[in-house]
Amino acid sequence: MLFCTISLAVSAQDTMTVKDIRAAARLIDIDFTQKELDTMYSGVKENLLNYVLMHKQSLNNDVPMSLWQSPLLPGMVFPEKQEKINWRIPANVNLPANRNQLAFYTIGQLASLIKNKKISSLELTKFFIDRIKKYGDTLQCIISLTEELALQQAEQADAEIAAGHYRGPLHGIPYGLKDLFAVKGTKTTWGAKPYKEQVIDTDAFVYSQLKKAGAVLLGKFTLGALAMGDYWFGGRTKNPWNLKMGSSGSSAGSTSATVAGLVPFAIGTETWGSIVSPSSTCGATGLRPTFGSVSRSGAMTLSWSLDKVGPICRNAEDAAYVFDAIHGTDGLDMSAVKRPFNYDPDTDIRKLKVAYAKNYFDKIKDTGRNEWKVLETYRKMGVNLIPVDFPDSGVYNFNIMDVVISAECAAAFDEFTRYNIDDEMTRQDKYAWPNSFRVARVMPAVEYINANRHRYLLMQKVNEMMKGIDVLICPTRGSGNQSAITNLTGHPVLCMPTGFDNRFHLPTSITLIGNLYDEAHLLEAAKAYQKNTEWDDTHPAMFQ
Repeated sequence: MLFCTISLAVSAQDTMTVKDIRAAARLIDIDFTQKELDTMYSGVKENLLNYVLMHKQSLNNDVPMSLWQSPLLPGMVFPEKQEKINWRIPANVNLPANRNQLAFYTIGQLASLIKNKKISSLELTKFFIDRIKKYGDTLQCIISLTEELALQQAEQADAEIAAGHYRGPLHGIPYGLKDLFAVKGTKTTWGAKPYKEQVIDTDAFVYSQLKKAGAVLLGKFTLGALAMGDYWFGGRTKNPWNLKMGSSGSSAGSTSATVAGLVPFAIGTETWGSIVSPSSTCGATGLRPTFGSVSRSGAMTLSWSLDKVGPICRNAEDAAYVFDAIHGTDGLDMSAVKRPFNYDPDTDIRKLKVAYAKNYFDKIKDTGRNEWKVLETYRKMGVNLIPVDFPDSGVYNFNIMDVVISAECAAAFDEFTRYNIDDEMTRQDKYAWPNSFRVARVMPAVEYINANRHRYLLMQKVNEMMKGIDVLICPTRGSGNQSAITNLTGHPVLCMPTGFDNRFHLPTSITLIGNLYDEAHLLEAAKAYQKNTEWDDTHPAMFQ
């Protein structure tokens, strides 16, 4: 029966013409040029086959859609009390003999220097501004250097600390923002040529939270145009380990700058891979929090049910500092909630229930690869690893993500397509946003809704698998549909470096998956690994 149905779809593909697409476009009050129609043609045909696969998955009438934009399922209960976090800011940190080494100090080390008045925030801010001026163009990672604002914030931090008002670990620490977050008085370009002069008169929630923590904004970093990839209107953001290669994206500049020591940390966003992919490619520690853990107000919307905000850092402890400052809500993002973040820097990793995705690891036949070495490291730390099968085959039988993300992104940029603003975009190829948005315009609403109902079933499967597990270890690359699935279900993920590949000597990584709103155990497990390995302390030589 399936063969017969797909055969009919292939037949329909063969008889479909560009004229059919033009006629369908007229029904939805939009007009495409001949070139746009020709570019769309193969994408529309591919969508049809995906719909056929979706139609073969049975749905009972009582399966709801997930448009409440929450990862919660009925009956879920979460801790309500925020425990006090006893941060372990190191006491005996000294300035390095070679001042350039400051570029790779952790937040904890820099916080110790500032708190103990061994360096001022102003000195540190000027140091990192100089590095951005020196290397920013090389990496093509900076869009707007907010030097005047940074110096003002650093001076304020120093005055407060001198007066005995120390706000905490981020007080006086410089950082960068992905340039899709609005900050009053600065441009917010979204990395795209049509918006390169755009100014949005508001402060994003994440910026306001970091300002409350006393952090110092150095600049707005590059992102792939409209949050895709590493190509922006000024070029392509580079990988600090190999300048001939891109950094991946879309949190391209935030990751490249952090890894190259231009900032101690930066903020990124992820809809599907935009924190994890550049973190994996460049060797950063990137945290993609639970969907809704951080309010997205003041940020560019790409996908209402998928967009997430998270830190890109040197290590897991740094990510914990930053996440503690930014998580929560201002009530302006109806998907965002404030839940406790009960991180314990002194957690005994042996007490956590840590599993690994056996079905994904079994696909890696070379047991000498770094993914397998990660498992061995945890075992040497006394962790009893539990083998589980990550729900993939038989659950993710058609491209749910492509349906959901395409419809929402196209809707978010409706006028961008409708009024031909997309013609101004630097990239116009088949896989660039302008064409993707056009292809999505002929997606029926029924298919989008039913894809979200399948998404609900996916949420049930993944949450059932995670019961009794604190952390799941999973390969970052070549691990089936894990990235799409966990983005759809809203589970938190942490990506961290694990060494280098033998062929190109570029960073490798591992992914840790946590339970909903349990970023604490993710970060504790990652910290334990990094305490027993060297990779978070390994930096690209050309920037040292």
